[in-house]
Amino acid sequence: MMIGEEIMGTARIATRPPLPPFTRETAIQKVRLAEDGWNTRDPGRVALAYTIDSRWRNRSEFVNGRNEIIAFLSRKWARELDYRLIKELWAFTGNRMAVRFAYEWHDDSGHWYRSYGNENWEFNDDGLMAVRHASINDLPISESDRKYHWPLGRRPDDHASLSDLAL
Repeated sequence: MMIGEEIMGTARIATRPPLPPFTRETAIQKVRLAEDGWNTRDPGRVALAYTIDSRWRNRSEFVNGRNEIIAFLSRKWARELDYRLIKELWAFTGNRMAVRFAYEWHDDSGHWYRSYGNENWEFNDDGLMAVRHASINDLPISESDRKYHWPLGRRPDDHASLSDLAL
């Protein structure tokens, strides 16, 4: 969801508050908004948080621009079923953040995984992410080892964080 918009001539510029430079409070808020977006598993909606020409490195794949982001996320969520994600702020300064995350999912054979990773983010002045570098490792888990049991969608506010879960 675009929160603020301005009309400048014929160009429409969307903003995604909170905007840089980030404080600890606004950085934490930005991370939660990103988590909420990804937990929708809606590639078109998620892509709106990134600049038109956003550059990603996701594992060993390089993605450029919103159209490629949408295609990438569509492939991802077709393969990673019942995806649930938790993100946590690691560090921030100015318009950059380091975030750690873990998500749980299963494949079409019913094998469960917990994927752990770190992301480095860089935002433009409008609060859109211009650069995203993600390093991710997948750990096979048994269904009984799952820690994320909320209904698909946004993680409940009272659900444990990554730190609380010792992940």
